[in-house]
Parts: sequence; structure tokens; C-alpha cells
Amino acid sequence: MLSAFLSAFRTPDLRKKLLFTVGIIAVYRLGATLPSPGVSYGNVQKCLDTIGSANTGVLNLLDLFSGGALLQLSVFALGIMPYITASIILQLLTVVIPRLEQLRKEGQAGQAKITQYTRYLTLGLGILQSSVFVALARSGQLFNNQCDQFPIVPKGTGIPDWLTLTILVMTMTAGTGVVMWLGELITDRGVGNGMSVLIFTSIAARLPSEGWRIKTQQGWWKFFLVLALVLVVITAVTFIEQAQRRIPVQYAKRMIGRRMYGGTSTYIPLKVNQAGVIPVIFGSSLLYLPQLALQFFDQTNPGKTQAWIQNNVVDPSSPLHIAIYFLLIIFFTYFYVSITFNPTEVADNMKKYGGFVPGIRPGKPTADYLDFILSRITLPGALYLGIVSILPNFFFIWLNSEQFQNFPFGGTAVLIMVGVGLETVKQIESQLMQRNYEGFLR
Repeated sequence: MLSAFLSAFRTPDLRKKLLFTVGIIAVYRLGATLPSPGVSYGNVQKCLDTIGSANTGVLNLLDLFSGGALLQLSVFALGIMPYITASIILQLLTVVIPRLEQLRKEGQAGQAKITQYTRYLTLGLGILQSSVFVALARSGQLFNNQCDQFPIVPKGTGIPDWLTLTILVMTMTAGTGVVMWLGELITDRGVGNGMSVLIFTSIAARLPSEGWRIKTQQGWWKFFLVLALVLVVITAVTFIEQAQRRIPVQYAKRMIGRRMYGGTSTYIPLKVNQAGVIPVIFGSSLLYLPQLALQFFDQTNPGKTQAWIQNNVVDPSSPLHIAIYFLLIIFFTYFYVSITFNPTEVADNMKKYGGFVPGIRPGKPTADYLDFILSRITLPGALYLGIVSILPNFFFIWLNSEQFQNFPFGGTAVLIMVGVGLETVKQIESQLMQRNYEGFLR
């Protein structure tokens, strides 16, 4: 991997792309630390130092993806999450709405239209989410009412409250649009997928502070033990992320005019983790709904049902919480794979161009064969996602501290970082191969 980066820096055009990507990342991190107008930066830092970022309940995962910008209500507080949510919604609606399905089949022009819809939906979700977060900060629930002595959005500044809140919402929504634009710039002019690179940057920005927190509160031996476990997890995730089942495909020879086409052999790569990190995001979102619902009840005098939900469903160290999370990930893995990979459509396209799987008849038998292989390979992928995703819960129990809930050394963070790192390195290597290919003769 290091040799690929060194070779890329020796190539002038690739060096420009890498430096451009680094520059965009620097702008993104600057916006993630720049406070929005009307927010007391000093009070935010005092509140974070007093209670820590782990006591924020439902916002833990979102704060991790924003690189700590969400709890500071910075200009880029929402990060890339509205765009990810909009992309997932459009991808799911493609299966339901025939118009979107038709656009997807129209090639580049249709994909450009879907991308435009995604941008509009991203801005709409940005307005909605920024309004919710500003309201939570205003009421004190952003930190579970534990920072009332440090108001995040101070009152009595001489500016009407409605104007302050409106400017905050507009600033955070505009920040979402800028983040989306920065991601597209990296995709077009830089290296790697821009949105994925920005998420990678946000998670990586939390690693030094979280590692130092472990060393400070738990000591050196637990710090080095956590590092060793993280290396083992990263190695296992890298191995499984690259694992795939290759189904051979043979294309028959065809005469078109005076030329003969076909007669080639290829394969269909079916990854063990065909769903990526989407099932983990879905499962986390559903599991946070009970905790979000508890915010609307009396926190000072909880009832029996409220206390049971808090102790068994919301508490990340609860066995029931871990079991529900694990089962949700398995369910959403099968669900997402079933809507993103259509064996019937793949079999029809193969039949249209004269392709067939050796030993399997084209058409419905091929579709049944692909469905059989996919159902068998999805089970280990779902178990792998579930096991890796619940690792932070066991870290949470082992370290015996609420400060390490959703810390970026396991689960979703590792899946994203390893996946983005592998894809970026593969793209750099492919571009190096195109520029340094010498052929058979010299």
C-alpha cells in the first residue's frame, strides 16, 4: 500500500490529484471545527469537558460520523450523513417507483437525474435535521440536560431568538450543501469516492483523542491490549471484505456481419459482504428509536416500562440490546442484498448477450442457481457484519465506562475505514497500471 502511494507521488498527474484531495480534506476539517453563528464555542467545550461526548445518547453514532462536529454545532455539523440517508432512500425507492427504475436503466443520463434528486433530498433532510439539533441544543437535550449551566445557544444577546435559530438552521444546511460539493469535487478531480473519503476522515479524526482517553482512564496495558485487538479486527475485516465467490460465465461465439464476437470467459464476483455497511446503519437507526422515544417522557420520575426499556433495550451492555442489534443486522443484510442484486435480471442480461454458466441452462435455471449461491454466501456475510458490529458493546462492558460507547475502534467505524482504504488503494493501483503499462514488447 505504501509503495502504491509513493509511486503515485512520483507520477505528476496523480500527485496533483492526491494533493487536491488532501486540500479538500483540510477545508472539510476546518469547517468541522468552525462554530456556527450564535453558538457559544466556550460553553460547548466546557460542556464536553464536564460530561464527555458519550453521554449524548442517540447522537453518539452521528457525532462519530461527523468527526465530533455535531456536538459542537459547527458549520459542517451534519457532515455527510444527510447525503448518505438521501442516497439510501433513493436506492430503496428505485425498487418501488417504476419511474426511478426506468431512470436507472437509462445509463449515464438517468443516473445524472437520480443524482440531482439525491441532492434536493439531501438539502431537505439537512433542513429537517439541523432544525432538530438546534431545537435539542436550545432545550438542553443535546447533552441530556446535564449542561444547563453552560447554554449552547445563549439568550439575551440583543438578537431575536427566531432570527438566531433561523440563521443557525440556514448555516448548517448550507454546510451540508458545501460538504456534498466537496465530496463530488474529490470524486471528479481527486482520488477515491469523495463521500467515502470524507467519512473516513471524520472517523480517523476521532482516533487520537479516543486512544488518549483510554490511556488516561484505563492505563497503558489496556491501551496496548486494545491496539492489539484492533489490529486483529482490522486484519479479519480486510480478509473478509476481499473475499468473493466467482461464478464462471462463458459467452458463445456469434457472427455479426463478417466478424465473429464472443467466445470469451469471465466471471460474476459475489462478495461475501455484498451489503456493505448499510445493514449496520439500518440496525443502529432502528435501535435508537426507543432511546429517542424516552426523551419525550419524564426523566426525573421514570415508570416501570420506561425503566425496563432503558435498562434492557437502550443500555448497550444489556444482553437483550446486543441480541436485538445482532438480529437486526442479519435481517437487514438479507433484505438489502435481495433488493440490490436481482438474479433474474442478471440471468436475462446474460442470456441476451449469449452468456451462460457452464453446466447451467440459460434463463430461469441460471436465475435459480444465482439465487441459491447468493443465499448461501449471504449467511456468513451477515454473521460477519453482526459480530464486528457488536464489538464496541463488548469493549463498552470490558472497559466499564460510558466514555467508550461507540468509540471508533470497532464495529461500523472499522468497516467503513477498511472498506474506504481498500477501495482508494485499488483505484490508485489501477491508475498507476494504466500509466506504467509497457506491454509485452519493450
